[in-house]
This record gives sequence, C-alpha cells and structure tokens, in this order.
Amino acid sequence: MKIKSTEIPLKHSRVAGTNLSRKSSTDGRKSARSIFMLLLPVLLLSLLAITGCVRKPEPADLIITGAKVYTVNPSQPWAEAVAIKGEQIVFVGSNRQAKKYAGPATKIIQAEGRLLLPGFQDSHVHFVGGSLNLNLVDLAGTRTVEEIQERIRKFAAEHPDLPWIQGRGWMYSAFPGDMPHKKYLDEVVPDRPAIMRCADGHTSWVNSKALELAGITRKTPDPPDGKIVRDDKGEPTGALLEGASYLVSRLIPRPTREEKLEALRLGMKEAARWGVTCAHGLGGEFEDLELFDQLRAEGSQTVRLVITMWVSEPGPQEKDFQAYEAARAKYNDRWLAVRGVKLMLDGVIDSGTAAMLEPYEGMKGHSGKLFWEPEDYINAVMELSRRGIQVSTHSIGDRAIKLTLDAYEKALKESGHPELRHKIEHVECVAADDFPRFGNPGIIASFQPLHACPDPVWMSAWIKNVGPEREQRAFPWKSVLKAGGHLAFGSDWPVVTINPWPGLQIAITREDFEGKPAGGWIPGEKLTLEEAIRAYTIGGAYALNEENIRGSIEPGKLADLILLSQNIFEIPASQIRHTYSVLTVVGGRIVHQSEE
Repeated sequence: MKIKSTEIPLKHSRVAGTNLSRKSSTDGRKSARSIFMLLLPVLLLSLLAITGCVRKPEPADLIITGAKVYTVNPSQPWAEAVAIKGEQIVFVGSNRQAKKYAGPATKIIQAEGRLLLPGFQDSHVHFVGGSLNLNLVDLAGTRTVEEIQERIRKFAAEHPDLPWIQGRGWMYSAFPGDMPHKKYLDEVVPDRPAIMRCADGHTSWVNSKALELAGITRKTPDPPDGKIVRDDKGEPTGALLEGASYLVSRLIPRPTREEKLEALRLGMKEAARWGVTCAHGLGGEFEDLELFDQLRAEGSQTVRLVITMWVSEPGPQEKDFQAYEAARAKYNDRWLAVRGVKLMLDGVIDSGTAAMLEPYEGMKGHSGKLFWEPEDYINAVMELSRRGIQVSTHSIGDRAIKLTLDAYEKALKESGHPELRHKIEHVECVAADDFPRFGNPGIIASFQPLHACPDPVWMSAWIKNVGPEREQRAFPWKSVLKAGGHLAFGSDWPVVTINPWPGLQIAITREDFEGKPAGGWIPGEKLTLEEAIRAYTIGGAYALNEENIRGSIEPGKLADLILLSQNIFEIPASQIRHTYSVLTVVGGRIVHQSEE
C-alpha cells in the first residue's frame, strides 16, 4: 500500500516544523510508557521469583507424562500430561509444564505415547448379578446347540458337588425355532436341576429335573407376568418367559454373604481391568448396599457406584419412600450413592414381550404388553419427580418408549423439578414421530451398543420380529443425537460383558466382528469415534448431573483416568474391541495396573 506525500508550503515551515517536533516528542513518551506498562508484569514476576515470593504449585501425588491425552474437553481436546493431587486433577497440559508439579514424593508414570482417556462409565449394569455370573457357565458367544451343550457338560463335570448347574448367555437363534427345549439340557445334565438364562435375562431354559422340582406341569397356569412355553400337546418345553422364570429360580439356594462378597471383589477387578471407573446399578444392588459398604471399608471398591431402588406396579408406597430416603441418607458420596429408582415397563423384542404400537411381524394380533397400567406408570413418575427422585425406565418397544416420553415430559414440566434428568433404558425401537422429543435436555437415551451387534445369532430373532420397516429405526444413536438428545452408553452386564471396547467398536461400525454387513447395519446410525467416547464418559456423567465433577480430563475434576493398550484413534475400527486398560486410576488411586 502506498502513502501519498504532501508538501508543506514554505511560509508555514517554521510553525509546521515546531508542531511536528512536539508531536514526535509526545508520541515517543507515549510509546515508552506503553512499553513500560507491557513489561511491568514481567519485571514484577521476575522480582518476586528472585525474592522467593512466587510459589511453585504444590507437588502432585501422581503425574502421568508422555501421553496422548484425549480430554473430551472441547476447549482443550488434546494434551501430553496430567497431574493429580488427592482425588482431583490439578493440571492438564504439556510435558514441560507438568514438571512444575513434581516433588520428592510425586509418583511419575511415563506413558510412552499411550492414549489416556477419562475413565469409562457404564450407565447400565447389574453389578451383583454380573459378579456372581463370573462363576457360572458362560454361554456368551455360542452359536449352536452343540457348542452350548459342550460348555455345560464340561462345567457340570468340573463341579460335581454343585446342587444346581447354572449359566447364562445363550441366544434364541442358536436353537431350532428360536427357542430352547429341555431335551437339549437333559442330555448333558440329567441328574441335577439346571437353569440357563438367556443373554437378555428375560427367558430361562430349564431341564426336566428343574421342572419337576418346581411342580410345573401341563396344568400349571401361566403367572400374570410371564409365560410357560408349551408344545402342541400342552407340555412345558423348558422355556420360561419373563416372570415365569421365578417359578424355578425361587428354589435355587441363595448365595451366602461371603460368596457374594468374593464375587463382588472379582467384579470390581473385572471392571477396573477394562477401564470402567463408574457404574450405574439398575437392579440387584439396592438390597446389598451393606456389602458394597464393606468393600469400601476394606479398600476393595475400585469402581464408583450409583445405585437405584427397584419399584414395580402399581407404584411406590410410603414405605418404599422411607426405605429410599434412609438409604439415601446413609449412602450419598462420590464412591457409593443411592440415587433414583428403576421401573420396568416392558420386555424384549426377541421373545415378543416388548410393548409395540403395531403387532409383531408374522404374529397377528400380538404386540407385546406393558408391565404397568399407563395411568399407574404416569402417576408413579409424577410422584417420584415431585420428590426430586430420578427415574430410569426399561423401555424397549416403541409403545413403551412413547409412554415413557409422555410421562417424563409431563413430570419435567409440572413436578417442580425441571433439573431432573430421567433415563430411558435400551430405547431399541423408536416410533418415527418421537425422535424430536429426545431433544429435551431432561431426557437421557441410555443405550447398550453391544446389544446392536448384527451377528445373525444375536440379532436374527430381533430383526425377524420387528419386520423391515421398523428395523430401520433400530438402536437409533445418531438420530437421537441429531434431535439434540443426550446419549449415555453402558453394557447391561451380565447380559453382555462389562468390557466396553466391543461396544465402542459396534457403535462406530455397526458391523459384527467378521465385518458384516459391509458398511454397517443401518449405517446412518453409526457414530464417530469422538461421539462414542463422549457417550461412555461425559454422557454418563451428564445423565447423573455430574458433568461438572467428572467425565472429562480437566483441572478440578475427579481423577478417573485410563491408559490404553492401543491408540484407538490410530488403528482400524475393526480392532478396537481388542483394547484394554494398562492403567486404571480412580480418584487419584491406581486400582489396576497391567504388567506393561
């Protein structure tokens, strides 16, 4: 850019020259003053440092340095090092800056370039059941009747003194007609009662000995909340749906207190080794609060637990509120807290017990059923909300989800507690016109991504029952996000493993572990890696109104961190499931460390 010069007339040269000289002198003084003001803070800091008045940060207890830190904090997504004092993060930044937090007693871990993430939250577990399940026949991943029988046969032979043979993890599609039969179990366990629960927990498969002990015959009526599956002659086949399972399970000896404690210690270790640092218990934990308290006292609790109380139809009574408030007053900190209730509104699609708006494909007139009267359910949600209690509702079918949305919207608007965040658990098949409703900030879509693995053994019964049109709205993670909704991811352990990495892979690929279908099942619902990580971290914290204290790696937040075996940002998505935690930190304490 050129500046045009202007000549000064000769007759004005003295005056003009004098004015210019004064202006130059004034500008010089202003410039010097400006420079001095800029340098003053630096000079003061230098002086304070020389005289010892600037204090170094207090030494940290633990520093993790040389890492690739993905913080889940949009204002500082990546860093190299983290410093921890007590239970809290005090610094996130560069390796060089982290050195200021090192003291004589500081433990320093060299991450050697590994990926560091916030600890994962499992937003839906049954921690007692999952822990006890570690000592039962594991049928997860079985694909044929023969494979299932071999695992049961081997377990029974290795445990000759067990009065009952129990297991879990089979799927409907492994059996002819998508339903198990007692004859397959009789062939491998003829002399003792046996019960094998389906992976989804909604169907039990029992042998003839178990039916005999329970007195279940062709004359036994179905319970109000379940069904005894029968053959064309009316004989029980050994498959028990929903509440009918209790006819047999009530006869199984309860585990002793010490057996439960030992199982829970194993469960804690299992969660920590996969990088789960917090879990939302949604059934089976409330009755065992004292056991968790004992684990905490002895130093065995390595996972933060938020526990709900189970409430069933027709709704909570005053004695329920008293029990809840007493437990809430006793257990209410960042390690063990009673918060909220769990309601169960319907069943599952695989067995046709989820509540649908239209009949199941090929099942004329059958659309499942609600486990609550709609009026009772809405009244229960309203009363709980009026008392400031969070509600989590098992809602899988589109009819159940619609009713849950109705109740939550009413409660958030009218209860006087708009700050509550109510959760819809599973959310497997949503009506097309209901997606915009998930934009309500007080409604959380709580999904379990591994449930959507499109492996034919796992999903074929589900897909067949909903039909092609409803299939397109299956497990709609991206649609909920596009509506402005909030995702919280979990496992539903022991329905599937508490290990989150296979679920994270499914959330991104929507392919089974053989890469099928290529490009993903309903690919429009796939998430980015960043979106899926958020759902397992800050999303779970948000669901519990705790996003200000955990869920991301930021100064002031709880030091719940996981250092991974591989960088999931740098490997093919198909390999994410092989990830594990080499270092798990909860509240600044190392609770798991691999030999690496």
